[in-house]
Amino acid sequence: MTQTPVQPGIMDIALYVSGESVLAGRRDVLKLSSNENPLGCSPAATQAFRAASGDLHRYPCTDHASLRRAIGEVHGLDPDRIICGVGSDEVLQFVVQAYAGPGDEVITTEHGFSMYPILARMVGATPVTVPEVARRVDVDAILAAVTDRTRVVFVANPANPTGTMLTQAELLRLAEGLPPSVLFVHDGAYTEFAEGFDGGASLVDRFPNVVMTRTFSKIHGLGGLRIGWGYAARSVIDVLNRVRQPFNLSNAQMAAAEAAIRDHDFTRRCAELNARLRAEMREALTGMGIACDESFANFVLARFDSPATAEAADRALREDGILVRRVAGYGLPEALRITVGDQAGVARVLDCLRRFMAGRVAA
Repeated sequence: MTQTPVQPGIMDIALYVSGESVLAGRRDVLKLSSNENPLGCSPAATQAFRAASGDLHRYPCTDHASLRRAIGEVHGLDPDRIICGVGSDEVLQFVVQAYAGPGDEVITTEHGFSMYPILARMVGATPVTVPEVARRVDVDAILAAVTDRTRVVFVANPANPTGTMLTQAELLRLAEGLPPSVLFVHDGAYTEFAEGFDGGASLVDRFPNVVMTRTFSKIHGLGGLRIGWGYAARSVIDVLNRVRQPFNLSNAQMAAAEAAIRDHDFTRRCAELNARLRAEMREALTGMGIACDESFANFVLARFDSPATAEAADRALREDGILVRRVAGYGLPEALRITVGDQAGVARVLDCLRRFMAGRVAA
C-alpha cells in the first residue's frame, strides 16, 4: 500500500526526551531532572486556577488581553507587543512557522536547547549548529555562519543546559551584527534567576528583528500548565498571531499565570533561595573536584573527568533515589545537569556525590 509522503525534515527529527520522574521500587524519589521550582507555584496562582474551574464550559478569551496587560505592567512592556503561547516552545514554533521553510537555515549553538533543531526541521528548514567556547555561546561563530539563507538565530540566555550567560555587550554585538532580514530569538526562560537581567527586552526595543521569549514554567512554577510568552516589534507580533490558534490558552491557564506574575513576593523568594543554594552547590561541587561553571539559571552543570565517571555518578545518584539529567545528547557526555532543589534536596545531592567521589579516591 502506498504511504502518504511525509513533509521534508520530519523524519530527521529525533524525539524529545523529557526528564525522568520515577524510579522503580523507590517512593522517595527526588526529581532534579527538569529544572522545576522546588517551592512549586504561588498560592495565589493555585487559588486562581481553582476559581477558574467553575467556568470550564466557557471558551477562553482569544486575545489573552488580561494576561498580556499583567505581563506588561510587571515588566514595563507594551502589552500590544506581547504574544502568549502553550509554553515558550509554542512561541518559538510560531517564529519558524512564519519565517522559515524549505531551503532556509536556522542557526543554533553547540550545546543549545534541543528543541531548536527540531523546530527548524519541523518546517523543512536546515539547522546549522555553530561551536561554543568553554560552554558559552560564541557571537563570532554565529555571525560567521550567517548566509543569505539564514532566517532565524536561536540563543538561550542564560543557556540550557550549561547555565552560562552572554554579557549585555555581547548580546548587543550579536544584534548589531545580524542582517535585518534575520530574526534573532533570545530565549530567556531562565531570566528571573539572573539578577538584574531584563531578558532581552532592551534589545527588542532597539532592534525590530529581535524576539524575546519567556516562560511561566521555571520561576513561576507552572510547568504543568504550559504557559509562555514573547515580546517583539508590533509588526512581528502581528505576523506570529496569524499562525497562533485562537484558543491556544485556557481561562484557567491565563488566570493562574496572571496571579503568578503579580505575586512579586513569591517570585522574589524563589529567586533568592535559588541564588543562595546554587552558590552553595557550586562551591561544594568544585570542592569535591567536580568542575562547575558559574550558573545563572536554576541548575548547575556538574562536569566529571570522563563520560564514564559521569555515568557512574548518575548511577550512584539513582541508587539514592535522585534523578538528574544526563546531557550527552547536548554534546556534554561528561556532565550531569542538576536542578537546584530546596535546602534538603541540595544537601541530599551533595551528600551522595561526596560519598561517590570519596569512593573513587579510595579505589
